[in-house]
Amino acid sequence: MERRTLLKSFAGAGALALAPRIAAAEEQAQHAVRGLPSPKIKDVSVIECEPAGVRLTVVKVTTDQEGLYGYGCATFTQRADLVKPAVERYLKPLLLGKTTDRIEDIWQTCYDSSYWKNGPVLNNAISGVDQALWDIKGRQAGMPVYQLAGGKCREAVDCYTHASGAEFEEVVENARKFMAQGFRHVRVQVGLPGMAGYGSQRKEGGRPAALHDKPLFDPAAQSRRALKLLEICRRELGEEVELLHDMHERLTPNLAVQFCKAAEPFRMFFLEDPLSPEDLGYFRQIRENCATPIAMGELFNNPHEWQPLLTERLIDYIRVHLSQVGGFSPARKIAILAEQFGVKTAWHGPGDVSPVGHMANATLDLVSYNFGIQEYTAFNERTQAIFQGCPEMRDGYLWVSEKPGWGIEIDEREAAKAPFTESPLNGGWGEIRLRDGTVIKQ
Repeated sequence: MERRTLLKSFAGAGALALAPRIAAAEEQAQHAVRGLPSPKIKDVSVIECEPAGVRLTVVKVTTDQEGLYGYGCATFTQRADLVKPAVERYLKPLLLGKTTDRIEDIWQTCYDSSYWKNGPVLNNAISGVDQALWDIKGRQAGMPVYQLAGGKCREAVDCYTHASGAEFEEVVENARKFMAQGFRHVRVQVGLPGMAGYGSQRKEGGRPAALHDKPLFDPAAQSRRALKLLEICRRELGEEVELLHDMHERLTPNLAVQFCKAAEPFRMFFLEDPLSPEDLGYFRQIRENCATPIAMGELFNNPHEWQPLLTERLIDYIRVHLSQVGGFSPARKIAILAEQFGVKTAWHGPGDVSPVGHMANATLDLVSYNFGIQEYTAFNERTQAIFQGCPEMRDGYLWVSEKPGWGIEIDEREAAKAPFTESPLNGGWGEIRLRDGTVIKQ
């Protein structure tokens, strides 16, 4: 089709703005007609920044065609310094000169490249490359990635957000604020007086006696307090709001089974991560004892972790961290497998996912028939200055960009103004212990 015919097919002044995109699409089409080679990978680099107190890592894949590149999320906050050399010293030499059109082949090649597989550092490195290649594909086609993955199943992405507080009243008040903003799903977390809870403020004072001076945790006390919170929230917030709660793998397996059964009367939307990946066998006990909906997968890296939970219908929501499992491509396969067994998606979406990763989450949400809910974390102004084109939140729904690829451009000069900061744990996860000093899973 001639350029002037294409332009005439768009009404009004918008045609002028579309001209560069049409030109790019024409050029790609002409390359295909003439049998010219697909774009080749010219460079693979890593962009690191910390705009909101959390380390973010993004891979940029640059092609040999002028102005054609893509971004992919590779954020592994707790070991962020290891991802960059994994990309630039190990994957980059493997990728230079390869054509960008073989996304699956490149994923499999990278996956096999270290001999040992499914480690979080390698998976995040692969994710950055994988998502960047999808971004490039969308830019080539002049389409958002969701169009390349089959198109929308829904108009926007229903989300939940986090209401927390040191005391019950504070949690209820914060939940009401989010409900007033249009959120229909709210995760509620309350602090544990004198001890380290999860996802909430800690009320100082009244620390129980312990044999150490590290952050203290008591599983039984946490269980009782969380159940009380759910009772209060259901009574005070009513039946219309959907309640969620994150156990964060901190209870013993048997206590987790008891908690899930005790929580059944509160009619939760789901209970998140009741068990650690090492205790997956207990999910069968939970399923046999109660109907509390269960979400699991935030810590998963290996297919052997999620496959039995899906195929045996032992969970209701799969919520892996996309970059931890290797990116958009494998997560899409997880969603398709989950659909066959009636399991819905609820991808991990905290602050330690870059806006590129959030866009990948939301894209999967749009194209997956078995979408359940999406965790949402707001982007501050500094983050939006670096990542231009973040997905937009309106009335509890997340809306993806309609621009080609992920629809995000990164201002690398702004990113350089927000470098990784030093901390005692170098961005890593802390430790909490029982009264006797035993470190616990978290």
